[in-house]
Amino acid sequence: MAEKFDLPVPPMTRRETSLIKPGVAASLYMPSGKKIEGSLVGFDTDKGTIHLIAKGAQQAVRFGMTEIKALQINIPALWILDPELGKENSKAITPPSPWQKFSIVFTDGSTLEGETFGSRVDNYGLHIFKKCGEEQYLHIFVAKTAIEKQNLGDQLGEILVNQAGVSKEAVEKAVAEQAEAREKPLGDYLVSHKVVNAKQLEEALQRQKSMPQMRLGEILTSENMITEQQLEEALEEQKSKRKMPLGEILVAKGLVNRAEIQQALARKVGIPFVRIQEFQILPATIQLVPEELVFEHKVIPLYEFGNKLAVAMENPLDFRVLDELRFHTNKYIEPVMATAEDIDAAIQMYYATNTNVFDDIEEEDEADEFDENNISRTDVELADNIVVKLINKIILDAHQQGVSDIHIEPYPGKAKTVVRFRKDGTLIKYHEFPAHYRASLISRIKIMAKLDISERRKPQDGKIAFKQFGPANIELRVATIPTTGDTEDVVMRILASNKAIPITQIGLSDHNLDPLLDAISKPYGLFLVCGPTGSGKTTTLHSILGHLNNTERKIWTAEDPVEITQRGLRQVQVNPKVGVTFASAMRAFLRADPDIIMVGEMRDEETAAMGVEASLTGHLVLSTLHTNSAVESVSRLLDMGMDPFNFADALVGVLAQRLAKSLCANCKQAYRPEDEEIERLAHDFCIDQLQQMDNEEEKAALIANQIGQWKKKYGKVGDQFTLYKPVGCDICSDTGYSGRIGLHELLIASDEIKHLIVERATISTIQTLAQQEGLRTLKQDGIEKVLQGQTDYPQIRRVCIK
Repeated sequence: MAEKFDLPVPPMTRRETSLIKPGVAASLYMPSGKKIEGSLVGFDTDKGTIHLIAKGAQQAVRFGMTEIKALQINIPALWILDPELGKENSKAITPPSPWQKFSIVFTDGSTLEGETFGSRVDNYGLHIFKKCGEEQYLHIFVAKTAIEKQNLGDQLGEILVNQAGVSKEAVEKAVAEQAEAREKPLGDYLVSHKVVNAKQLEEALQRQKSMPQMRLGEILTSENMITEQQLEEALEEQKSKRKMPLGEILVAKGLVNRAEIQQALARKVGIPFVRIQEFQILPATIQLVPEELVFEHKVIPLYEFGNKLAVAMENPLDFRVLDELRFHTNKYIEPVMATAEDIDAAIQMYYATNTNVFDDIEEEDEADEFDENNISRTDVELADNIVVKLINKIILDAHQQGVSDIHIEPYPGKAKTVVRFRKDGTLIKYHEFPAHYRASLISRIKIMAKLDISERRKPQDGKIAFKQFGPANIELRVATIPTTGDTEDVVMRILASNKAIPITQIGLSDHNLDPLLDAISKPYGLFLVCGPTGSGKTTTLHSILGHLNNTERKIWTAEDPVEITQRGLRQVQVNPKVGVTFASAMRAFLRADPDIIMVGEMRDEETAAMGVEASLTGHLVLSTLHTNSAVESVSRLLDMGMDPFNFADALVGVLAQRLAKSLCANCKQAYRPEDEEIERLAHDFCIDQLQQMDNEEEKAALIANQIGQWKKKYGKVGDQFTLYKPVGCDICSDTGYSGRIGLHELLIASDEIKHLIVERATISTIQTLAQQEGLRTLKQDGIEKVLQGQTDYPQIRRVCIK
């Protein structure tokens, strides 16, 4: 598949494709001072990558835009004014046009100066169009991570206003577009012409009637976005893909993106672009289109007028969808455009709950004070209906946002009920609800979880199969706990995906992965995964089981609850109320010809003793423990009363793990760390060894040696390190972090380790020997992942106590 090549052109300029295209000669300037000559074959602003074939090389090399200093296209391009601007004026504008002066100071102290016609800004840097002739420019991209400060000359409008041929209206339009360039590329026609209400929509649809009727291919070729040959090839491909719209074929081929298609449609045929988030949609309008059509075709009905229905869709020229909508609504469909993100958000808001329930609650909260002693049956039914939709929306929003736990926290009196989400290990406020919804919210959740709604004095546990109540297949574990003020808190854990993650994709480093695979390949023994609640132990166990699961093995599991299901596993749900405990399940498994047994948790001496016994009688036993480190797990089991001889003989290994926040891939910012920062990382990486040394020279040599090893593995050009820091963007809710990564500590039970277990050696003695044999602590594994750019050191310190 061809690399994406989306270099922008200067403001108010038609795209010139004759010279600047894949394979153009270019120079890449690195922060180290190195210059790389070659052919540019890819420039992807979505992924932040540059692909360059260096001189003499056969294959392209990928560079991150945050890792370079600048990129220069070495072939001049023509500055050609967009003729659409000229049509609005009494006189034609002819190049050369006035240029504006610019200067850039780089972080390394070097400078770049000259004249440019405007500039473009994207997520990763600044595009300069440097004058190299009366009508020519050199395209230069400067990475924002390399800019110390910048100074651009006259604003675009100030340049154009000096040209006699430009009208006042055109200048005002140009100035507005230049202002938008600070946030997004110039010429973003869709945003500047967005529709946000019914009146604007009717006016836009009326204007569209005077626009020419054109096919998509004709539009894109007239805009020089694709060539005639590319169009012919796409149309030929469409013959074998009858149900695939032309636009989708062009996008799949990498010739255009969806935003470019929408812009062309807006410019050429006047199809309105609607900002759905700002558009008020009536409930009656929502009910005009069946839910199944909305989810299947990703459309949203916006506005009904006469016998017409305005419908927002990403591709308004998909006539197959238009025909189906017309058939089901018996109305003439007026297609308008919206972004896929806006459409998806609207579907979740209006169809997942069938009402914007938050608006109903807020309006009610602003009304007169609720009187619980003066309420009609109709009011009760209405309130119950709102609560049902409200709980559904809370669960759907949590699931969509990747939340692990939902906390519902009522307060006594007239205080509001607070709902918080735990996302990536941190609690964030979701919403507050009026006090009189307190009892209804809790009761509704209890009904869904099949709990006793009359029991409010003691904790209860249950489970919700959400597919019985809403449009998503989600399972939740529910815990209710009585709190002060005669209230109850509810915590709902959204259970993990029902699919096991491949063991190679759970974040294990090569240092840990190979020994782990060797350990679990043994036909019998005891292997443990340890860590605090919510550290991903169950996910790891199921990844291991997924690796071992085949037709030659019988695998039994006892879990509480069964969160992940795998075909081939025989899984048992623990239920103490009917006598099915971990210990009783294990006794049953031993009579059922197992090869591998997985026990969700070794909570007591009986379960631990049976696990050791089963592993000594020819079975591989997997389980979890709530301990802080791999070595502490050994001590914990001995404290439970395990016989040290049997336990040492049975133990294969222990994997301790934590989850740390990952830096957001969209906005993380690269920087070159000072030597002192790398030395601090090396000091903390070697802390256990340093604490055993007295000689300062030996300590310095150890740190220097560690840094030397890192330079070979992680150092860039000139032995320089690149680390990353959080910034914040819309994708990560301005936190700078998105998702979590696993940190691991693997203890392999060698003969020497087993000998220390038999002797009941101290934790520190076993830890020292384990590290000498290759154990890498949780913090050490985390520091390595900091050097890889996956996270930052504050997150490692937050989850690793030593």
